[in-house]
Amino acid sequence: MTVVPSRFPIRQNELYETEPWATKALLRHFPVAGMRIWEPAAGNHMMADVLRDHGATVFTSDIAVYTREHDRIADFIRGLDAGPPCDGIVTNPPYGKGNREAVRFIERALAACDGLVAMLLTAKFDFGKTRLHLTRDNPRFLGRIALVDRIQWFPGATTGTEDHAWFVWGAGRPAGARPILLYEGKPA
Repeated sequence: MTVVPSRFPIRQNELYETEPWATKALLRHFPVAGMRIWEPAAGNHMMADVLRDHGATVFTSDIAVYTREHDRIADFIRGLDAGPPCDGIVTNPPYGKGNREAVRFIERALAACDGLVAMLLTAKFDFGKTRLHLTRDNPRFLGRIALVDRIQWFPGATTGTEDHAWFVWGAGRPAGARPILLYEGKPA
């Protein structure tokens, strides 16, 4: 498939709702039952609902309210001094130009949580040499789950124009272990 630029203009605080199958793809490899998860870009809670359905207690926050209220209105990067006690942070962060916002989200999440950190990002996120401190050179980086189907962000018959993957960090890899690469898609 050829990746083409989206024809949709980017707007501040745009709502990109993650289809449930994409969150379930993460949970097949990284279960969250019994965990306290913080979803800091919660939107309308589509991801939070799937996490709850799989046994997590979920704290939601976002910079804006769309149709569902959050536990807290906050800018994850700039405005929240301390988050809730949590075992993990799972979200689809804003990417920003050159993925700069996504980098700040990951850095903040890794500083705020010693456990699971899972970010839904563009599949080529780890191709940037300015992000090696988050992936190749980071002992907490566990690997990524490449989504072989594209996410449909908006209602209608069209699919997305870009490939995505889950990037996952934990407490750390065992000595000598390398990050893993997994593949997931929509259920058949």
